[in-house]
Amino acid sequence: MTRKIFCLIASVVCLCVAIGDAASSEPKTNVVLILIDDLGWNDVGCYGSEYYQTPNIDGLASDGMRFADGYAACNVCSPSRAAILTGKYPARLLLTQWLPSGRWNAKKNRLREGRYVSNLPLEEVTIAEAMREAGYRTAFMGKWHLGTETYYYPEHHGFDINIAGRDYGAPGSYFYPFTGKWKIPTTGQTLNKETPLTGKEGDYLVDRLAEEAEKFIRGSADTPFFLMLSHYAVHAPLQGKRDKTARYEEIAANDRQGKPAYAAMVESVDESVGRVMRTLRELELDERTLVIFTSDNGGFAKATSNSPLRANKGSNYEGGLRVPFIVRWPRKIKPGAVSEEPVIGMDLFPTILEATGQQLQPHQHVDGKSLVPVLTGSGRLQRDAIYWHYPHYNQHPSSFPSGVIRAGDWKLIEAFETGAISLFNVAADIGEKVDRSGAEPAKVAKLQAMLKSWRTEVGADPMKPNPEFTGESE
Repeated sequence: MTRKIFCLIASVVCLCVAIGDAASSEPKTNVVLILIDDLGWNDVGCYGSEYYQTPNIDGLASDGMRFADGYAACNVCSPSRAAILTGKYPARLLLTQWLPSGRWNAKKNRLREGRYVSNLPLEEVTIAEAMREAGYRTAFMGKWHLGTETYYYPEHHGFDINIAGRDYGAPGSYFYPFTGKWKIPTTGQTLNKETPLTGKEGDYLVDRLAEEAEKFIRGSADTPFFLMLSHYAVHAPLQGKRDKTARYEEIAANDRQGKPAYAAMVESVDESVGRVMRTLRELELDERTLVIFTSDNGGFAKATSNSPLRANKGSNYEGGLRVPFIVRWPRKIKPGAVSEEPVIGMDLFPTILEATGQQLQPHQHVDGKSLVPVLTGSGRLQRDAIYWHYPHYNQHPSSFPSGVIRAGDWKLIEAFETGAISLFNVAADIGEKVDRSGAEPAKVAKLQAMLKSWRTEVGADPMKPNPEFTGESE
Protein backbone atom coordinates (compact mmCIF):
# COMPACT_ATOMS: atom_id res chain seq x y z
CA MET A 1 0.00 0.00 0.00
CA THR A 2 1.38 3.35 -0.99
CA ARG A 3 1.77 6.12 1.55
CA LYS A 4 -0.74 8.21 -0.39
CA ILE A 5 -3.44 5.52 -0.19
CA PHE A 6 -2.67 4.91 3.47
CA CYS A 7 -3.11 8.59 4.28
CA LEU A 8 -6.35 8.69 2.33
CA ILE A 9 -7.76 5.74 4.28
CA ALA A 10 -6.62 7.27 7.56
CA SER A 11 -8.32 10.53 6.67
CA VAL A 12 -11.60 8.76 5.87
CA VAL A 13 -11.45 6.86 9.16
CA CYS A 14 -10.82 10.06 11.11
CA LEU A 15 -13.68 11.78 9.30
CA CYS A 16 -16.07 8.93 10.16
CA VAL A 17 -15.01 9.04 13.80
CA ALA A 18 -15.49 12.81 13.87
CA ILE A 19 -18.94 12.52 12.33
CA GLY A 20 -19.85 9.80 14.84
CA ASP A 21 -18.65 11.92 17.74
CA ALA A 22 -20.60 14.92 16.47
CA ALA A 23 -23.74 12.83 16.13
CA SER A 24 -23.38 11.32 19.61
CA SER A 25 -22.82 14.75 21.13
CA GLU A 26 -26.11 16.12 19.81
CA PRO A 27 -28.45 17.01 22.69
CA LYS A 28 -31.09 14.43 23.50
CA THR A 29 -34.75 15.16 22.87
CA ASN A 30 -36.57 16.27 26.01
CA VAL A 31 -40.15 15.14 26.68
CA VAL A 32 -43.06 16.99 28.28
CA LEU A 33 -46.23 14.92 28.68
CA ILE A 34 -49.23 17.02 29.72
CA LEU A 35 -52.18 14.97 30.97
CA ILE A 36 -55.45 16.69 31.83
CA ASP A 37 -58.16 15.10 33.97
CA ASP A 38 -61.71 14.85 32.52
CA LEU A 39 -61.07 17.18 29.58
CA GLY A 40 -63.57 16.37 26.85
CA TRP A 41 -62.68 15.83 23.19
CA ASN A 42 -64.61 18.94 22.15
CA ASP A 43 -63.45 21.14 25.04
CA VAL A 44 -60.56 22.58 23.00
CA GLY A 45 -60.69 25.17 20.24
CA CYS A 46 -58.76 23.11 17.71
CA TYR A 47 -61.31 20.31 18.16
CA GLY A 48 -64.21 22.61 17.41
CA SER A 49 -65.14 24.46 20.58
CA GLU A 50 -66.04 28.12 20.17
CA TYR A 51 -66.77 28.51 23.88
CA TYR A 52 -63.62 27.37 25.69
CA GLN A 53 -60.58 29.60 25.34
CA THR A 54 -57.52 27.46 24.55
CA PRO A 55 -55.07 29.42 22.35
CA ASN A 56 -51.96 27.76 23.78
CA ILE A 57 -53.28 24.22 23.36
CA ASP A 58 -54.42 25.18 19.86
CA GLY A 59 -50.87 26.40 19.25
CA LEU A 60 -49.53 22.92 19.97
CA ALA A 61 -51.82 21.58 17.24
CA SER A 62 -50.79 24.36 14.84
CA ASP A 63 -47.14 23.46 15.36
CA GLY A 64 -47.65 19.70 15.43
CA MET A 65 -50.21 16.96 14.79
CA ARG A 66 -53.75 16.67 16.07
CA PHE A 67 -55.27 13.19 16.22
CA ALA A 68 -58.98 13.34 15.45
CA ASP A 69 -59.49 9.77 16.70
CA GLY A 70 -57.42 9.79 19.88
CA TYR A 71 -58.65 7.60 22.72
CA ALA A 72 -58.16 7.09 26.44
CA ALA A 73 -57.59 3.48 27.50
CA CYS A 74 -60.60 3.63 29.83
CA ASN A 75 -63.65 5.77 30.50
CA VAL A 76 -62.38 6.60 34.02
CA CYS A 77 -59.06 7.90 35.22
CA SER A 78 -56.82 5.41 37.05
CA PRO A 79 -56.81 2.71 34.34
CA SER A 80 -56.07 5.28 31.63
CA ARG A 81 -53.12 6.62 33.60
CA ALA A 82 -51.76 3.14 34.24
CA ALA A 83 -51.98 2.35 30.52
CA ILE A 84 -50.00 5.47 29.60
CA LEU A 85 -47.27 4.68 32.11
CA THR A 86 -46.93 0.99 31.22
CA GLY A 87 -47.93 0.66 27.58
CA LYS A 88 -50.41 -2.08 28.51
CA TYR A 89 -54.18 -2.40 28.31
CA PRO A 90 -55.85 -1.92 31.72
CA ALA A 91 -57.35 -5.41 31.34
CA ARG A 92 -53.88 -6.92 31.00
CA LEU A 93 -52.77 -5.00 34.09
CA LEU A 94 -55.91 -6.07 35.99
CA LEU A 95 -56.35 -2.38 36.80
CA THR A 96 -59.70 -1.58 35.21
CA GLN A 97 -61.37 0.71 37.75
CA TRP A 98 -60.63 4.05 39.39
CA LEU A 99 -58.94 3.80 42.77
CA PRO A 100 -60.45 3.26 45.20
CA SER A 101 -63.78 2.27 43.66
CA GLY A 102 -67.00 2.36 45.58
CA ARG A 103 -70.00 2.42 43.27
CA TRP A 104 -70.93 -1.28 43.26
CA ASN A 105 -74.14 -2.10 45.13
CA ALA A 106 -74.58 -5.69 46.37
CA LYS A 107 -78.39 -5.52 46.25
CA LYS A 108 -78.87 -3.36 43.18
CA ASN A 109 -76.26 -4.66 40.70
CA ARG A 110 -76.98 -7.89 38.83
CA LEU A 111 -73.33 -8.89 38.38
CA ARG A 112 -70.29 -9.00 40.60
CA GLU A 113 -67.56 -6.69 39.32
CA GLY A 114 -64.35 -7.93 37.77
CA ARG A 115 -61.37 -8.06 40.09
CA TYR A 116 -58.83 -5.26 39.98
CA VAL A 117 -55.61 -4.40 41.78
CA SER A 118 -55.53 -1.37 44.04
CA ASN A 119 -52.05 -0.10 43.11
CA LEU A 120 -49.96 0.14 39.96
CA PRO A 121 -47.74 -2.96 40.38
CA LEU A 122 -44.10 -2.26 41.12
CA GLU A 123 -43.21 -5.11 38.77
CA GLU A 124 -44.19 -2.94 35.79
CA VAL A 125 -41.41 -0.96 34.13
CA THR A 126 -42.91 2.48 33.58
CA ILE A 127 -41.97 4.99 30.91
CA ALA A 128 -40.38 7.06 33.70
CA GLU A 129 -38.12 4.17 34.68
CA ALA A 130 -37.12 3.64 31.06
CA MET A 131 -36.32 7.35 30.65
CA ARG A 132 -34.31 7.47 33.87
CA GLU A 133 -32.27 4.46 32.75
CA ALA A 134 -31.49 6.37 29.55
CA GLY A 135 -30.02 9.23 31.57
CA TYR A 136 -33.06 11.49 31.81
CA ARG A 137 -34.02 13.53 34.85
CA THR A 138 -37.65 12.64 35.58
CA ALA A 139 -40.41 14.54 37.36
CA PHE A 140 -44.09 13.95 38.07
CA MET A 141 -46.40 16.82 39.00
CA GLY A 142 -50.09 16.70 39.83
CA LYS A 143 -52.65 13.92 39.94
CA TRP A 144 -51.27 10.39 40.48
CA HIS A 145 -54.22 8.28 41.72
CA LEU A 146 -52.40 4.97 41.19
CA GLY A 147 -51.61 3.79 44.67
CA THR A 148 -50.89 4.58 48.27
CA GLU A 149 -48.04 6.53 49.77
CA THR A 150 -45.81 3.94 51.40
CA TYR A 151 -44.85 1.95 48.32
CA TYR A 152 -46.75 3.09 45.25
CA TYR A 153 -46.21 6.81 44.71
CA PRO A 154 -44.46 8.29 41.63
CA GLU A 155 -41.05 8.10 43.31
CA HIS A 156 -41.48 4.31 43.44
CA HIS A 157 -42.19 4.18 39.71
CA GLY A 158 -39.20 5.94 38.20
CA PHE A 159 -39.74 9.61 38.96
CA ASP A 160 -36.87 11.46 40.62
CA ILE A 161 -39.26 14.19 41.74
CA ASN A 162 -42.87 13.93 42.89
CA ILE A 163 -44.80 17.12 43.42
CA ALA A 164 -48.44 16.84 44.53
CA GLY A 165 -48.85 13.24 43.39
CA ARG A 166 -51.02 11.47 45.97
CA ASP A 167 -53.42 8.55 46.28
CA TYR A 168 -56.63 10.55 45.80
CA GLY A 169 -58.01 11.61 42.44
CA ALA A 170 -59.20 15.13 43.19
CA PRO A 171 -57.96 17.89 45.50
CA GLY A 172 -59.99 19.05 48.43
CA SER A 173 -59.93 22.49 46.84
CA TYR A 174 -58.21 24.23 43.93
CA PHE A 175 -57.46 27.18 46.20
CA TYR A 176 -54.73 27.19 48.84
CA PRO A 177 -54.31 25.26 51.12
CA PHE A 178 -55.98 22.82 48.66
CA THR A 179 -57.49 20.77 51.52
CA GLY A 180 -60.95 19.29 51.90
CA LYS A 181 -63.06 16.28 52.80
CA TRP A 182 -64.66 13.44 50.85
CA LYS A 183 -67.30 11.02 52.06
CA ILE A 184 -66.34 7.52 50.89
CA PRO A 185 -69.39 5.98 49.15
CA THR A 186 -68.88 2.38 50.34
CA THR A 187 -68.18 3.07 53.99
CA GLY A 188 -69.66 6.46 54.74
CA GLN A 189 -66.39 7.42 56.39
CA THR A 190 -64.70 10.74 55.70
CA LEU A 191 -61.35 11.11 53.98
CA ASN A 192 -59.47 14.25 54.97
CA LYS A 193 -57.49 15.42 51.95
CA GLU A 194 -54.25 17.00 53.01
CA THR A 195 -52.48 19.74 51.09
CA PRO A 196 -50.59 18.19 48.14
CA LEU A 197 -47.98 20.95 47.89
CA THR A 198 -46.83 24.20 49.41
CA GLY A 199 -48.25 27.59 48.63
CA LYS A 200 -49.65 30.77 50.05
CA GLU A 201 -53.02 32.41 50.50
CA GLY A 202 -54.65 33.08 47.13
CA ASP A 203 -52.67 30.44 45.21
CA TYR A 204 -54.52 28.41 42.59
CA LEU A 205 -53.52 24.76 42.14
CA VAL A 206 -53.25 24.86 38.35
CA ASP A 207 -50.91 27.85 38.59
CA ARG A 208 -48.81 26.26 41.33
CA LEU A 209 -48.24 23.14 39.25
CA ALA A 210 -47.30 25.28 36.24
CA GLU A 211 -44.88 27.20 38.46
CA GLU A 212 -43.26 23.95 39.61
CA ALA A 213 -43.05 22.75 36.00
CA GLU A 214 -41.23 25.95 35.01
CA LYS A 215 -38.84 25.51 37.94
CA PHE A 216 -38.08 21.93 36.95
CA ILE A 217 -37.44 22.83 33.31
CA ARG A 218 -35.10 25.66 34.29
CA GLY A 219 -33.22 23.36 36.64
CA SER A 220 -32.89 20.74 33.91
CA ALA A 221 -31.81 22.98 31.04
CA ASP A 222 -28.40 21.32 30.84
CA THR A 223 -29.58 17.72 31.10
CA PRO A 224 -32.19 15.69 29.21
CA PHE A 225 -35.49 15.57 31.09
CA PHE A 226 -38.87 13.87 31.10
CA LEU A 227 -41.64 15.88 32.73
CA MET A 228 -45.15 14.51 33.29
CA LEU A 229 -47.40 17.43 34.15
CA SER A 230 -50.60 15.71 35.24
CA HIS A 231 -53.14 18.34 36.22
CA TYR A 232 -55.89 17.60 38.74
CA ALA A 233 -57.98 20.01 36.69
CA VAL A 234 -60.49 19.95 35.17
CA HIS A 235 -61.87 17.33 37.57
CA ALA A 236 -64.46 18.33 40.16
CA PRO A 237 -64.77 20.27 42.39
CA LEU A 238 -65.59 22.85 39.74
CA GLN A 239 -63.68 25.86 41.02
CA GLY A 240 -62.42 28.43 38.58
CA LYS A 241 -60.78 31.75 39.36
CA ARG A 242 -63.43 34.31 40.16
CA ASP A 243 -62.54 36.81 37.42
CA LYS A 244 -62.49 34.14 34.73
CA THR A 245 -65.69 32.52 35.95
CA ALA A 246 -67.44 35.91 35.92
CA ARG A 247 -66.59 36.43 32.24
CA TYR A 248 -68.23 33.13 31.27
CA GLU A 249 -71.24 33.90 33.45
CA GLU A 250 -71.87 36.90 31.21
CA ILE A 251 -72.41 34.57 28.26
CA ALA A 252 -76.06 33.61 27.72
CA ALA A 253 -76.86 30.19 29.17
CA ASN A 254 -78.01 28.86 25.78
CA ASP A 255 -74.64 29.78 24.26
CA ARG A 256 -72.55 27.98 26.87
CA GLN A 257 -70.96 24.60 26.20
CA GLY A 258 -70.34 24.02 29.88
CA LYS A 259 -70.54 25.58 33.31
CA PRO A 260 -68.73 28.92 33.72
CA ALA A 261 -66.52 27.59 36.55
CA TYR A 262 -65.47 24.69 34.33
CA ALA A 263 -64.71 27.03 31.43
CA ALA A 264 -62.55 29.09 33.76
CA MET A 265 -60.65 25.95 34.77
CA VAL A 266 -60.07 25.02 31.13
CA GLU A 267 -58.69 28.50 30.50
CA SER A 268 -56.30 28.19 33.46
CA VAL A 269 -55.08 24.83 32.16
CA ASP A 270 -54.45 26.45 28.80
CA GLU A 271 -52.46 29.22 30.47
CA SER A 272 -50.33 26.58 32.20
CA VAL A 273 -49.52 25.09 28.78
CA GLY A 274 -48.52 28.57 27.64
CA ARG A 275 -46.20 28.99 30.62
CA VAL A 276 -44.45 25.70 29.89
CA MET A 277 -43.99 26.56 26.22
CA ARG A 278 -42.70 30.07 26.99
CA THR A 279 -40.14 28.60 29.38
CA LEU A 280 -38.97 26.12 26.74
CA ARG A 281 -38.62 28.92 24.17
CA GLU A 282 -36.82 31.22 26.61
CA LEU A 283 -34.25 28.49 27.30
CA GLU A 284 -34.04 27.61 23.60
CA LEU A 285 -35.26 24.10 24.36
CA ASP A 286 -38.52 24.15 22.43
CA GLU A 287 -36.97 22.93 19.16
CA ARG A 288 -35.65 19.77 20.82
CA THR A 289 -38.55 18.98 23.11
CA LEU A 290 -41.34 16.53 22.31
CA VAL A 291 -44.59 17.84 23.80
CA ILE A 292 -47.64 15.59 24.15
CA PHE A 293 -51.07 16.78 25.28
CA THR A 294 -54.02 14.54 26.09
CA SER A 295 -56.77 13.69 28.60
CA ASP A 296 -57.49 10.58 30.70
CA ASN A 297 -61.17 10.24 29.69
CA GLY A 298 -64.07 12.21 28.28
CA GLY A 299 -65.78 15.22 29.81
CA PHE A 300 -67.83 15.05 33.02
CA ALA A 301 -71.58 15.21 32.28
CA LYS A 302 -72.28 17.79 35.00
CA ALA A 303 -69.53 20.09 33.72
CA THR A 304 -69.56 20.15 29.91
CA SER A 305 -71.33 18.99 26.78
CA ASN A 306 -69.45 16.42 24.73
CA SER A 307 -71.65 16.93 21.67
CA PRO A 308 -71.39 15.85 18.87
CA LEU A 309 -70.10 12.78 20.73
CA ARG A 310 -72.55 10.59 22.60
CA ALA A 311 -72.51 10.47 26.42
CA ASN A 312 -69.70 11.39 28.80
CA LYS A 313 -67.04 10.31 31.27
CA GLY A 314 -67.74 6.86 32.69
CA SER A 315 -69.41 5.65 29.49
CA ASN A 316 -68.01 3.50 26.70
CA TYR A 317 -69.65 5.65 24.06
CA GLU A 318 -67.37 8.08 22.26
CA GLY A 319 -68.04 10.87 24.76
CA GLY A 320 -66.39 8.81 27.47
CA LEU A 321 -63.44 7.49 25.48
CA ARG A 322 -62.44 9.92 22.72
CA VAL A 323 -60.13 12.68 23.95
CA PRO A 324 -57.87 15.49 22.70
CA PHE A 325 -54.57 13.98 21.52
CA ILE A 326 -51.89 16.37 20.26
CA VAL A 327 -48.18 15.90 19.60
CA ARG A 328 -45.66 18.68 18.92
CA TRP A 329 -42.28 17.50 17.59
CA PRO A 330 -40.32 20.24 15.79
CA ARG A 331 -38.61 19.35 12.50
CA LYS A 332 -40.31 15.94 12.51
CA ILE A 333 -44.01 16.76 12.15
CA LYS A 334 -45.49 18.88 9.40
CA PRO A 335 -47.09 21.84 11.24
CA GLY A 336 -50.86 21.76 11.37
CA ALA A 337 -51.08 18.08 10.48
CA VAL A 338 -54.26 16.14 11.29
CA SER A 339 -54.45 12.36 11.49
CA GLU A 340 -57.54 10.18 11.56
CA GLU A 341 -55.53 7.14 12.63
CA PRO A 342 -57.16 5.66 15.77
CA VAL A 343 -54.59 5.94 18.58
CA ILE A 344 -54.75 5.21 22.30
CA GLY A 345 -52.90 5.99 25.54
CA MET A 346 -50.67 2.89 25.49
CA ASP A 347 -49.08 4.19 22.29
CA LEU A 348 -47.28 6.97 24.15
CA PHE A 349 -44.71 4.67 25.82
CA PRO A 350 -43.14 3.29 22.59
CA THR A 351 -43.60 6.64 20.84
CA ILE A 352 -41.52 8.43 23.47
CA LEU A 353 -38.84 5.75 23.36
CA GLU A 354 -38.48 5.87 19.59
CA ALA A 355 -38.66 9.66 19.41
CA THR A 356 -35.81 9.95 21.92
CA GLY A 357 -33.63 7.41 20.10
CA GLN A 358 -34.05 4.56 22.55
CA GLN A 359 -34.63 0.90 21.85
CA LEU A 360 -38.23 -0.25 22.10
CA GLN A 361 -39.23 -2.54 24.97
CA PRO A 362 -42.03 -4.64 23.42
CA HIS A 363 -42.09 -7.03 26.39
CA GLN A 364 -43.31 -4.06 28.48
CA HIS A 365 -45.35 -1.82 26.15
CA VAL A 366 -46.83 -4.94 24.57
CA ASP A 367 -50.13 -3.24 23.66
CA GLY A 368 -48.77 0.12 22.48
CA LYS A 369 -47.64 1.06 18.99
CA SER A 370 -45.07 3.75 18.24
CA LEU A 371 -46.73 6.69 16.51
CA VAL A 372 -43.46 7.85 14.96
CA PRO A 373 -44.36 6.58 11.44
CA VAL A 374 -47.63 8.50 11.58
CA LEU A 375 -46.06 11.61 13.08
CA THR A 376 -43.31 11.76 10.45
CA GLY A 377 -45.53 10.73 7.55
CA SER A 378 -43.44 7.66 6.84
CA GLY A 379 -46.13 5.04 7.41
CA ARG A 380 -49.23 3.85 9.22
CA LEU A 381 -49.85 1.75 12.30
CA GLN A 382 -49.96 -2.01 11.83
CA ARG A 383 -52.92 -2.74 14.10
CA ASP A 384 -56.26 -4.40 13.40
CA ALA A 385 -58.24 -2.99 16.32
CA ILE A 386 -58.22 -1.33 19.73
CA TYR A 387 -60.18 -2.63 22.74
CA TRP A 388 -61.73 -1.70 26.07
CA HIS A 389 -62.84 -3.83 29.01
CA TYR A 390 -64.89 -2.22 31.78
CA PRO A 391 -66.41 -4.88 34.08
CA HIS A 392 -67.68 -2.33 36.59
CA TYR A 393 -70.56 -0.08 37.60
CA ASN A 394 -70.37 3.66 38.19
CA GLN A 395 -72.89 6.44 38.62
CA HIS A 396 -72.13 8.39 35.45
CA PRO A 397 -74.97 8.75 32.91
CA SER A 398 -75.05 6.22 30.05
CA SER A 399 -72.59 3.97 31.85
CA PHE A 400 -72.96 0.19 32.02
CA PRO A 401 -70.48 -2.68 32.29
CA SER A 402 -69.31 -3.46 28.79
CA GLY A 403 -66.59 -4.47 26.38
CA VAL A 404 -65.70 -2.54 23.24
CA ILE A 405 -63.78 -3.07 20.03
CA ARG A 406 -63.02 -0.49 17.37
CA ALA A 407 -61.75 -1.96 14.10
CA GLY A 408 -61.40 0.46 11.21
CA ASP A 409 -64.50 2.65 11.14
CA TRP A 410 -66.59 0.14 13.08
CA LYS A 411 -67.21 0.08 16.83
CA LEU A 412 -69.02 -2.72 18.65
CA ILE A 413 -70.21 -2.48 22.27
CA GLU A 414 -71.18 -5.59 24.23
CA ALA A 415 -73.25 -5.05 27.40
CA PHE A 416 -72.15 -7.55 30.03
CA GLU A 417 -75.43 -7.68 31.97
CA THR A 418 -77.71 -8.42 29.04
CA GLY A 419 -75.38 -9.54 26.26
CA ALA A 420 -76.91 -6.85 24.05
CA ILE A 421 -74.78 -5.78 21.09
CA SER A 422 -74.57 -2.35 19.48
CA LEU A 423 -72.66 -1.59 16.28
CA PHE A 424 -71.78 1.85 14.98
CA ASN A 425 -69.85 3.24 12.05
CA VAL A 426 -68.12 6.02 13.95
CA ALA A 427 -66.62 7.55 10.82
CA ALA A 428 -70.05 8.18 9.30
CA ASP A 429 -71.93 8.44 12.61
CA ILE A 430 -69.68 10.08 15.19
CA GLY A 431 -72.65 10.57 17.53
CA GLU A 432 -73.43 6.82 17.58
CA LYS A 433 -77.07 7.48 16.75
CA VAL A 434 -77.71 4.55 14.39
CA ASP A 435 -77.23 1.00 15.67
CA ARG A 436 -76.18 -1.09 12.66
CA SER A 437 -76.04 -4.46 14.42
CA GLY A 438 -79.25 -5.75 12.83
CA ALA A 439 -78.15 -4.76 9.34
CA GLU A 440 -74.58 -6.08 9.62
CA PRO A 441 -74.73 -9.60 11.15
CA ALA A 442 -71.47 -10.71 9.53
CA LYS A 443 -69.64 -7.66 10.88
CA VAL A 444 -71.09 -8.28 14.34
CA ALA A 445 -69.97 -11.92 14.33
CA LYS A 446 -66.44 -11.01 13.24
CA LEU A 447 -65.99 -8.23 15.79
CA GLN A 448 -67.49 -10.29 18.60
CA ALA A 449 -65.05 -13.08 17.86
CA MET A 450 -62.13 -10.64 17.85
CA LEU A 451 -63.27 -9.12 21.16
CA LYS A 452 -63.66 -12.53 22.78
CA SER A 453 -60.24 -13.64 21.55
CA TRP A 454 -58.63 -10.44 22.84
CA ARG A 455 -60.16 -10.87 26.31
CA THR A 456 -58.66 -14.35 26.48
CA GLU A 457 -55.27 -13.11 25.28
CA VAL A 458 -54.96 -10.32 27.86
CA GLY A 459 -56.56 -12.29 30.71
CA ALA A 460 -59.47 -9.88 31.12
CA ASP A 461 -61.27 -10.67 34.37
CA PRO A 462 -64.97 -11.45 33.75
CA MET A 463 -68.06 -10.39 35.62
CA LYS A 464 -70.02 -13.13 37.38
CA PRO A 465 -73.59 -13.46 38.67
CA ASN A 466 -74.20 -11.67 41.95
CA PRO A 467 -75.99 -13.96 44.43
CA GLU A 468 -76.95 -10.97 46.61
CA PHE A 469 -78.83 -9.23 43.81
CA THR A 470 -82.43 -8.26 44.67
CA GLY A 471 -82.98 -5.41 42.24
CA GLU A 472 -83.33 -2.88 45.02
CA SER A 473 -80.93 -0.39 46.59
CA GLU A 474 -79.74 -1.15 50.08
